[in-house]
Amino acid sequence: MLAEYLRSCARWRLDRADEADGGGNARSTLGLLDAVAYTQNMDDTERVVVRMGIAGCFALGRFNPGIEGEWIIRCWHYENSEGGPADLFDAIATAAERGLVPAQRTPASP
Repeated sequence: MLAEYLRSCARWRLDRADEADGGGNARSTLGLLDAVAYTQNMDDTERVVVRMGIAGCFALGRFNPGIEGEWIIRCWHYENSEGGPADLFDAIATAAERGLVPAQRTPASP
């Protein structure tokens, strides 16, 4: 599911590649395809996969990284190529976990 999702995001980036983007879309496409290849050596027991699972990223038979996770994926390597697939997956898991924590409520003033 994760590889399929990343592959579709890479395709989205590739479709937007243009000389005017300074190589951002091509760089992002390559970074996402690198992450797709990385998933081939992952299994369901890896800590980051378990973290994403607990956070609900694999619900209903598809991968859903949440709003923040989607933004991380869509922007991956667009500006620069810092970080590898493990960094991407950790960032996605961290964002998904953040989505599980209820927002702090401020008590109403009397």
